[in-house]
Amino acid sequence: MTHREHGVEELCAAGQAVYERALREGRVPAVEAADVPCLTDFGLLHPALDDLGLLEPVPPAAALHRLLRASAARVAEERRREDRLVERFEPLMRVDVPQPPGTGTGTTMLRLLSGTEQINRAITDAMVDATEESLTIQPHSGLTGTRGQAARDTAFPRDQALLDRGGRIRVLYQHTLRHVPLVYGPLEHFRRGDTEARSLDEVPDRLIVIDRKIAFLPADDDGTLALEVRHPALIKYFVTTFDRLWRLATPMFPEAVQPPSVNGVTPRQRAIAALLVEGHTDAVIADRLGMNVRTARLHIAKLAATLGSESRAQLGYLIARSGILDQGP
Repeated sequence: MTHREHGVEELCAAGQAVYERALREGRVPAVEAADVPCLTDFGLLHPALDDLGLLEPVPPAAALHRLLRASAARVAEERRREDRLVERFEPLMRVDVPQPPGTGTGTTMLRLLSGTEQINRAITDAMVDATEESLTIQPHSGLTGTRGQAARDTAFPRDQALLDRGGRIRVLYQHTLRHVPLVYGPLEHFRRGDTEARSLDEVPDRLIVIDRKIAFLPADDDGTLALEVRHPALIKYFVTTFDRLWRLATPMFPEAVQPPSVNGVTPRQRAIAALLVEGHTDAVIADRLGMNVRTARLHIAKLAATLGSESRAQLGYLIARSGILDQGP
């Protein structure tokens, strides 16, 4: 198992055990500390002068004094940075800037965010002040690739902090993500709190609404631009949309409810049938439902077999005659 990176203030159990033994015995073999590199990284153990195969402990008092000095230096540097920021922005704040129409308090109702770093920082800043809830719509595309992993890594601590403050989290996914580890992993690792997830065949593009006051949504196709929204009318619209989709969705976490099949036709196949009747191609159906084209074609083939269809044209006719689209989700 790879050693988890952590700060010295969160010294892992394995590292603490080795350090305590080194203090009691005076030194430990270097090989025994190989799995806890944090001890040498933090300067708690150092090689013995007479035998490089052994590690000797730095006295706790000396280690603590050194670490506190380093911490104090970082704090002092941050304070100097704050002073420089105040000095730089103080004259700018005295500039008479016309307020945008309708802002009232001067808070920008709409703000365009550029780049993953700025987007994540804005969401994190909004979450710091959140106390009530986070509502998220997460399509399949937002969970893939390097950007998706970075977003998950950034979101987990801020979501856990909201839960620790007594807030709640509601997330809407697509049905295709109901059993994906990338989804269930973060949900199951929350230490505590009111977290619930549901799923639908199709969901709109990604949306985050925080405390029903601030919303974030994509402003381009590749996720490098986002719109921060604070306008009350738009926020109300987003929340209403989320609430209506939430009531239609199927629970998936913490307790999963499996959508029932009707007359041998699964909910997934029913969703595909609706898109087939609308005349969409296999590629469009796959994209709308968050699956690859091969999987979509497999479902289409099973649907055709269930309805006894021998051609694509006949399949559309049989779907309409079967009444499966009238049976609801």
